[in-house]
Amino acid sequence: ELTPQASASANSATRTKCSERIAIGCENSEMTTTTHSELELEAIRICQELIRIPSVNFGDGKGDEKDVAAHVVKLLSEVGIESKTYESAPGRCNVIARIKGSNSNRPGLVVHGHLDVVPANAADWSVDPFCGEIKDGFIWGRGAVDMKNMDAMIIATVRDWARTGYVPERDIVLAFFADEEAGSNFGSHYMVKNHPEVFVGCTEAVSEVGGFSVTVADGKRLYFIEAAQKGIHWMKLTAHGRAGHGSMMNDENAITSLSEAVAKIGRYEWPQRYTKTVKILFSKIAQATGKKYDETDLRPLLSEIGPTARMIGATLQNTANPTMLEAGYKANVIPGSASAVIDGRFLPGYEDELNRTIKEIIGPDISVETISRDIALEIDFEGDLVEAMCKAIITFDPEGIPVPYLMSGGTDNKALSELGIIGYGFSPLQLPADLDFMALFHGVDERVPISGLEFGVKVLENFLENC
Repeated sequence: ELTPQASASANSATRTKCSERIAIGCENSEMTTTTHSELELEAIRICQELIRIPSVNFGDGKGDEKDVAAHVVKLLSEVGIESKTYESAPGRCNVIARIKGSNSNRPGLVVHGHLDVVPANAADWSVDPFCGEIKDGFIWGRGAVDMKNMDAMIIATVRDWARTGYVPERDIVLAFFADEEAGSNFGSHYMVKNHPEVFVGCTEAVSEVGGFSVTVADGKRLYFIEAAQKGIHWMKLTAHGRAGHGSMMNDENAITSLSEAVAKIGRYEWPQRYTKTVKILFSKIAQATGKKYDETDLRPLLSEIGPTARMIGATLQNTANPTMLEAGYKANVIPGSASAVIDGRFLPGYEDELNRTIKEIIGPDISVETISRDIALEIDFEGDLVEAMCKAIITFDPEGIPVPYLMSGGTDNKALSELGIIGYGFSPLQLPADLDFMALFHGVDERVPISGLEFGVKVLENFLENC
């Protein structure tokens, strides 16, 4: 049965949805006019508003979510939803609200997003990174896909509930975290460690980077729902050598030693390791495209999913990418030490392999220091919550095919797992077939299609009313 539950349908039928028409386009392109429900309009408007409040996280504790958190509090308060702000450090703000459900016997669901965004160099962009402008059918700006679009969909949904008097069956805990883009120490990890009481009674969670469409052969749309994610090990490598004058012979040059090690890491070919989630995903890709499924080598199927293959390809193996180098202070001085940062990501069950391999590559003379480390996750793609996600997608795209996938990055679900809360990535978006969605995460000219946001907020509301 693919229709919403009877109680939710009856409730939705009683709602008064005002429709408005807004223009989508830009000054230099043809304007189109589209009809939107109040729910969709709110998601669009709130997404723009959140983007226009810079909440940049520079890492190393340098971030500020205070203003955007205050706006979230205001948006909730306007419709009578009480929330509380938890400040983990000056300017590092988390917002929590609990919407009571009608059935106290059911465990609660955490619906969460993060409020911080990565930096943006305005000189590289074709628009102001914090303009929230509507152009060519997209909302543009830093955070448009990561993840103020989902924040907006969450807020628009609960505002709709408040206006119409809808009461969910289970408690819904809304959590808007700080610091997700730099390890979550001031965000979800802080909240789990210092305020676990706000999550009491919750057993499941949903958040970012899942439920987005990937178009394959014959126009079939797979909807990737995140059911697993790689672990993180950011490490600093340091080589020590003999300092000296740049004009002299030096066979103990720290930069040389470090450079050789970094190059070996960057070029290392990691063995293929296929987890249960990966095998399910690729079997679904094979079914949808009519291509051969070979469990011993899944790489040939990557070409069937277009640009998404860059991210999915990274989930077939561990990865370790050099990201930073630091050495020296003058052109004619050989420094006594040199360091590099490696972004290591390990598959569920393969953390030891990552760490052991790195040490084998660099040898005993280069030290390894952990900068940040977090767990890998993998959960079964089954149960009532998964069924509700799949039904919500199919309700609005009957030909859609929900599938699980393993994410190459990480989310705040890692922190919540420490409380025994099972989390999925489910921030639904129906995307244009030719859109390189993965390139928009942390990328230049980040933007989200308005049509995708319209689809997403309807799917999210349906899911939350039937989960």
